[in-house]
Amino acid sequence: MFEDLKEIVELAWDDKALLKDDKTIKAIRQAVDLMDKGQLRIAEPVMNESGNSIIRWNVNEWVKKAAILYFPIQGMKKIEVPPFEFYDKIDLKKDYDKLGVRVVPHAVARYGSYLAKGVILMPSYVNIGAYVDSGTMIDTWATVGSCAQIGKDVHLSGGVGIGGVLEPVQAAPVIIEDGCFIGSRSIVVEGVLVKKKAVLGANVVLTQSTKIIDVTGSEPIEMRGIVPERSVVIPGSYTKKFPAGEFQVSCALIIGKRKESTNLKTSLNDALREYDVAV
Repeated sequence: MFEDLKEIVELAWDDKALLKDDKTIKAIRQAVDLMDKGQLRIAEPVMNESGNSIIRWNVNEWVKKAAILYFPIQGMKKIEVPPFEFYDKIDLKKDYDKLGVRVVPHAVARYGSYLAKGVILMPSYVNIGAYVDSGTMIDTWATVGSCAQIGKDVHLSGGVGIGGVLEPVQAAPVIIEDGCFIGSRSIVVEGVLVKKKAVLGANVVLTQSTKIIDVTGSEPIEMRGIVPERSVVIPGSYTKKFPAGEFQVSCALIIGKRKESTNLKTSLNDALREYDVAV
């Protein structure tokens, strides 16, 4: 569907001299506009045959390349939102009333990010290339980094940091699937995947090197980079030996599972009470 755009972007990526060509400039701007409208995504889910479960996520590297190439073709300019003033290359999103998005001062979303109908932005920040699906709340001082993919009915609590990634282009973005609850001051970076309906308690930090340890069985099960569906996760630590001695290293502990439920709010409240999770 977007093969012509993709070809132009790929050519410009390999030959930056083409960034002076009007056809190339138009194509890059068109790609970013399609990202802004949610018609192009940095990453998209591949569903099973019945369409009710995600098999995997595909990263569209060429779309990320378009986002990166957008910067050199844009000039610096003054952006005035009286009494505030900005000086940048990328416009802010606008026409929130037409989009059906609630935006509380002083929330900021950059052009090239997608906000679906029903999204609520408390004073927060959403960067270019990010995709935020319907019914999601981005709470106060939370940040959604470039290219991050946030699903439907997600709650990013106060101060949550969702990491962004533009380069390298092959790096996967952070993905938070539908129905997740991310507790206050949690940090999710480096392309970590948090699967459907998972709950992260306050102050959970997840990177690709963070041990995620399922402690619900008789033996611990370690994983990295993926939080399984409906997992209830809290911050933890484990002992590691260093030349200077033994010290505690941060990890994340899966302490239970959120119950299957058609009512997300009831399911979440049950999980928080049952596992005494601080959020």
